[in-house]
Amino acid sequence: MKIAGIELKNPTILASGIMGTTGAALARMSRNGAGAVVTKSIGPVPKKGHNNPSMVELECGYINAMGLPNPSYSGFCEEIGIAKSKTDAPLIASIFGGNAAEFTEVAKGLLSSKPDCFELNVSCPHAEGYGASVGTDPDLVHEITAAVVDAVDVPVWVKLTPNVTDITSIGRAAESAGASAVVAINTVRGMAIDIHSGYPILGNRFGGLSGPAIKPVAVKCVYDLYEVLDVPVIGVGGITCWEDAIEMMLAGASAVEIGSAVHEDTQIFEKISKGIDTYLQKYGYSKAEDIAGLSHEMI
Repeated sequence: MKIAGIELKNPTILASGIMGTTGAALARMSRNGAGAVVTKSIGPVPKKGHNNPSMVELECGYINAMGLPNPSYSGFCEEIGIAKSKTDAPLIASIFGGNAAEFTEVAKGLLSSKPDCFELNVSCPHAEGYGASVGTDPDLVHEITAAVVDAVDVPVWVKLTPNVTDITSIGRAAESAGASAVVAINTVRGMAIDIHSGYPILGNRFGGLSGPAIKPVAVKCVYDLYEVLDVPVIGVGGITCWEDAIEMMLAGASAVEIGSAVHEDTQIFEKISKGIDTYLQKYGYSKAEDIAGLSHEMI
């Protein structure tokens, strides 16, 4: 299936972050059934991230404040090369920066490793000066997206933050700047406090909530974006089973990314892909694209 300029083996994609830090891990997720894989977000300079604890499990998912740790684009090209040599699944490079010039620098720096697509992380909620610091401003999102689109010869996706009043304004900005697709959503700002000590649990104090708790938020964002955009929407947030994936697709997602659920089951891509196929056969659809946005026709 071809979506937003790349050929996917199936509608499930490894989300940026989990299992995307090395070429070997990316290749492993592809072998486990992911239709495409997204790298950990890569920036212009090496970054160690926030102090531990940087991730904790809650009753409703996970909250993390990794702080975008990465070796920089010059230190990550080799990992992309390793992944590309071990799998035929499309590889999507997630990148971040503080402004259009930094995003463009990273994208150009990674081009030699031949990623199939770039995903612009303008939505991380816990890295000061990056991510959502720029992704809440439609003008900045337009400027960054346009700069990267002009600098590369592969599709550019933009990952959106839910921590805004109107996500559709950010989606429109990305689309008008030439994005091939938008990805919705990144994590929701959150916090956890130890009631015995009174201290915030995370080293950064606050972070981003992921997992089942944010799925209804993601579904609503995907639904709203599908109504106003012409480019495909990739749904992500709280998907743990094939039923969740179907719900996201009915809301308007052309494909889905899976992140937190990989903690529990690294075989989840194959399971969800098979579940989607069974659903399509049961209801008489020939391909996944047939159900994208179907819930909009039910009104």
